[in-house]
Amino acid sequence: MSDLKAIIEELEEEEEQSLFEHHRFEVDKGQDSVRLDRFLADHMPHTTRNRIQRATDAGYVFVNGNPTKNSYRIRPLDVITIMLDRPPFDTSIVPEEIPLNIVYEDDYIMVVNKVAGMVVHPGCGNFNGTLVNAVAWHLRDMKEYDPNDPEVGLVHRIDKGTSGLLVVAKTPEAKSKLGIQFFNKTTRRLYNALVWGNFIDDEGRIEGNIARDPHDRLRMEVFPPDSGIGKTAVTHYRVLERFGYVTLVECRLETGRTHQIRAHMRHIGHPLFSDERYGGTEILRGERSASYNAFIHNGMQICRRPALHAMTLGFQHPITGEEMDFNAPWPEDFSKLITRWRAYAANKRIE
Repeated sequence: MSDLKAIIEELEEEEEQSLFEHHRFEVDKGQDSVRLDRFLADHMPHTTRNRIQRATDAGYVFVNGNPTKNSYRIRPLDVITIMLDRPPFDTSIVPEEIPLNIVYEDDYIMVVNKVAGMVVHPGCGNFNGTLVNAVAWHLRDMKEYDPNDPEVGLVHRIDKGTSGLLVVAKTPEAKSKLGIQFFNKTTRRLYNALVWGNFIDDEGRIEGNIARDPHDRLRMEVFPPDSGIGKTAVTHYRVLERFGYVTLVECRLETGRTHQIRAHMRHIGHPLFSDERYGGTEILRGERSASYNAFIHNGMQICRRPALHAMTLGFQHPITGEEMDFNAPWPEDFSKLITRWRAYAANKRIE
């Protein structure tokens, strides 16, 4: 079914979204015990068992309200729901005159530096004012560009609270070829993040499957690589500056899962500064003093979102084959936050 097609997108990055019920099945009293994926394939003839399996692996299939594995054997009176990240009604994209910071543009692609706070795609109560609405306005005179056509547009996503670079494909050929690069992990994506705590090592690798937290659908959880839960996720990090109680790190994505950096950093005990959903608004390191508390509070007033910036994006041009690399400077809130921590660490002689 067309609704399920969106589930298998490997390139949708970390945008915060609720889930909406699209399908519900109540198992009969006399139902034989069969695998969940087999049951759904029998009851959804317009989609494939492979798509169903991938939807389940992605955390979109629930049994009695809990994410479930494909191998689960259904029982009489089980309630099976399929939840998607958009409401089950029309969310057609309408062009809106919204300013865009366009870093690069030609006949085939656009590279945009997104501001923090802008949702990239309609959904979860944000049905206008998004990046794709702004792109639709910018390309309104390009007859070949239909913002409601999934074969053009955003190639990947970043979270609402994350600032930085995104690439938009103007043509189906451009999106297809860029999509292959993201899938094959040949793109270059570097993020800067301010995280709580100091690191023992100057660099490291985080590997852990990512799936939705069964207790909080707006948060992602990390599971062991061999758990069979969620999708494989790998993040490489490198320390850029140490401020004692917090650290500026560079993160390189090997995969692009929802909330990957935020979930991985929390998993290793270093939540992003000012990241409320992952515990980063708590004072996790530092002094027990009123002045320090005020310093942290002021910092979170300056940067009222997870301290994360998509700084570098590199890929091969989908048409010309040219290697292209783009860099976006820190936005004002991120820059001010780092400046304050530098001054604080220098004054306190913290390393």
